[in-house]
Amino acid sequence: MRVLLVGAGGVGTAFARIAARRGFADLVIADYDLGRAQRAAAASDRYQAVRVDAADTAAVAGLLTAHRADVLMNATDPRFVLPLFRAALAAGTHYLDMAMSLSAPHLDAPYQQTGVKLGDEQFALAADWERAGKLALVGIGVEPGLSDVFARHAADTMFGRIDEIGVRDGANLVVEGYDFAPTFSIWTTIEECLNPPVIWEADRGWYTTAPFSEPEVFTFPAGIGPVECVNVEHEEVLLIPRWIEARRVTFKYGLGAEFIDVLKTLHKLGLDATTPVRVGESQVSPRDVVAACLPDPAELGTQMTGLTCAGTWVRGTGTDGSAREVYLYHVVDNAWSMSEYGSQAVVWQTAVNPVVALELIDSGAWSGTGVLGPEALPAGPFLDLLTDYGSPWAVEERTPGSGH
Repeated sequence: MRVLLVGAGGVGTAFARIAARRGFADLVIADYDLGRAQRAAAASDRYQAVRVDAADTAAVAGLLTAHRADVLMNATDPRFVLPLFRAALAAGTHYLDMAMSLSAPHLDAPYQQTGVKLGDEQFALAADWERAGKLALVGIGVEPGLSDVFARHAADTMFGRIDEIGVRDGANLVVEGYDFAPTFSIWTTIEECLNPPVIWEADRGWYTTAPFSEPEVFTFPAGIGPVECVNVEHEEVLLIPRWIEARRVTFKYGLGAEFIDVLKTLHKLGLDATTPVRVGESQVSPRDVVAACLPDPAELGTQMTGLTCAGTWVRGTGTDGSAREVYLYHVVDNAWSMSEYGSQAVVWQTAVNPVVALELIDSGAWSGTGVLGPEALPAGPFLDLLTDYGSPWAVEERTPGSGH
């Protein structure tokens, strides 16, 4: 399999390092910064590096054709989803991403009604992908991605009826030496945390609420313990109901009070905006300035300690007819990911899942056409292969109705 990997940041570099050990793919690694692409390509002598502007659909389509790529792997931030998505369609290749096309709030009732939802612009082109006979597998990181695979597995093997699927993310990671240092892209974090969160209910469909709403304390496994989680806009809520029957679907993130206060302050000051403003003779996006002022998450691994946990909490009626509640989860220890791969835990946990997916596509265990989410495909082969990568998942049975 020949893969054009666009984006050589923390996640893209981790992707290259993980794939290098599996041997099923040759990578052409493309980035706006050629030096960064070259550093990522150093993971294997089967890799090569090129420079490309991810916003240039024609240039990316040309790269796909010139390198006879089978698939475009998008490891950029969400603002580049559509040009890359369209480039793969134009070139006649498969496509994978870890975040979907951006949303736009409802103009009159942003905290009650959806406007343009995450992924709407991609799903609008689903028929084109079907006619082309190609697969656009969207949202195949960790969240979305593995969390959706967990939902599929629970629906197929553990439940007769599902009342709620709730993706819950928490960690006890600590970064030494910084007053504030996000462990993932601040550009993406601002986008998902300050947009109106979306909730799905079978009787109501998709609707929105206020940022950071419905706080709850969720107890995470592996010694992480209780963490306050709040509603955040995330792709799982837009993906899972398309293929899995559930009464309710939510996403909540363990951000912490300090992180929430920082995000609220950025919003009050207008520093979350993406529209450029004039500074002297230059035009600059406030959000890009914030990102430039913070440390690169990919370079924080040596100063990080702790665990990150991604998982899917499911409650309903088990296959035996009795009430059941489970948490399917995946934990990565930063010390392990750094020693094994030289990548910090959050970016490694995100990157491993598209590598697993591509290996399944290469073997034929996963296949399809059109625009599909991970829950549209069988969960068993994915979870088995993830364990084979040396990073097992687990299930925790919880007492129904006892809280989180």
